[in-house]
Amino acid sequence: MAEKNNQAQPELSLSEQTRIRREKLTNLQAEGQNPFVITRFDWDATSQQIKDNFDALEGSEVRVAGRLMSKRGMGKVSFCDLQDRDGRIQLYARQDEMDEEVYKKFKKFDIGDIVGVHGKLFRTKTDELTLACDQVTLLTKSFRSLPEKHKGLTNVEIRYRQRYVDLITNPKVRDIFRKRSKIIRTFRAFLEERGFVEVETPMLHPVAGGAAARPFITHHNALDMELYMRIAPELYLKRLLVGGFEKVFELNRNFRNEGISIRHNPEFTMCEFYWAYATFYDLMDLTEELFSTIATEVCGSPIITYQGTELDLTPGKWQRLTFHESLEKIGGHSPEFYNDFDVRERGEKILKTDKLGKLQAKLFDLDVEPKLVAPTFIYHYPTEISPLARRNKDNPDITDRFELFIMGREYGNAFSELNDPIDQRMRFEQQVREKAAGDDEACAMDEDYLRALEYGMPPAAGEGIGIDRLVMLLTDSPSIREVIFFPLLKQES
Repeated sequence: MAEKNNQAQPELSLSEQTRIRREKLTNLQAEGQNPFVITRFDWDATSQQIKDNFDALEGSEVRVAGRLMSKRGMGKVSFCDLQDRDGRIQLYARQDEMDEEVYKKFKKFDIGDIVGVHGKLFRTKTDELTLACDQVTLLTKSFRSLPEKHKGLTNVEIRYRQRYVDLITNPKVRDIFRKRSKIIRTFRAFLEERGFVEVETPMLHPVAGGAAARPFITHHNALDMELYMRIAPELYLKRLLVGGFEKVFELNRNFRNEGISIRHNPEFTMCEFYWAYATFYDLMDLTEELFSTIATEVCGSPIITYQGTELDLTPGKWQRLTFHESLEKIGGHSPEFYNDFDVRERGEKILKTDKLGKLQAKLFDLDVEPKLVAPTFIYHYPTEISPLARRNKDNPDITDRFELFIMGREYGNAFSELNDPIDQRMRFEQQVREKAAGDDEACAMDEDYLRALEYGMPPAAGEGIGIDRLVMLLTDSPSIREVIFFPLLKQES
């Protein structure tokens, strides 16, 4: 940010600005004043606390700390904006009203420096809340200039790569991540209030499983064994159901070696929860209540707007369609078409080796999913594409599984759990055959999980909800990169 005192001078390069700021630090250190040896500053108010309680605080002395975001100098008087965790407050410094040496040093501070301030609160003639400084302590010297005040940081790649600068200069970005924290806090409280116990399961797996995804592979030197970064915690959480925990959840980081898009980041956050003696229908009702509760807490209402589209998350107003109904009513395909292997002619995404269930799933991806705008549960997925879900008792070719879609995106995946170890082994064996045929997202055989099922797992339902996409929805963010502090990017050249 160009300071007004320098406006008559040619614009300095970033490297030249850094050199000048380092020289200022060197001069301070020569005078015995090194800000980097200061380890503590006892502040007693934030900018928002001052604004909320100004009538009571006016005329009193307070101590605040934060970053200088602007400087407006007029000879012996200076105005600055100080930014702390809550927002900004104006500083007023006048040479006649504070120690002359303190004022001279303060005049040399740069935008971006972090300072501690002691002073008295008053209201200016324009009615702005202001802190009249009598002591200003340099706590951290900033060597780099912040982006220009009025434009801020606008380059999208730099915003994601240098999130620390993005957070300094863009209040809306800070608000997104505060809301993210609130969403996770509310999610956790919702489940705990209903008797779910939060647990932790491994992130390094000897067998990749729990979802159809390509894993990241690593190696443990001491044990000399190949391990996989977790693609889902599902199989470990269901082991806990075997062990007697009846309601469990985990807010977890998952890792999938897949492409990057506005909806996908290889490292992402999910919440998976499992409920013994319940069915996937129970989870539909719970999910409607969960989303409505979080939206009301974070946005003030279950009716929200996402990218210009109004969405009603009120329980009872969500659409429910079977998988095959959606192919007919939304995709416009007849049963004669989607039950015929000729669906493979629908484009390059269809593989001639795919089985009918997988062909139908790809047809769904092409012609149904993008059209699911209002909250919609699609349920009774083909068994062939649901290796961990319980078969429907009336039709073994489909499973008691649903996926939740909003604005053409999947937000959750749930099913009544398969607890038959014989059926599960057959499903794993089919997955192994598919992996051998070239499907690198197929599940592997997990003998320990099968052993756990053989001890007996109660009938149960489980669900996974993508936290990042939920945050996108409730903060009106168009890209997943907007809601992850440090999304994965290519290395800088």
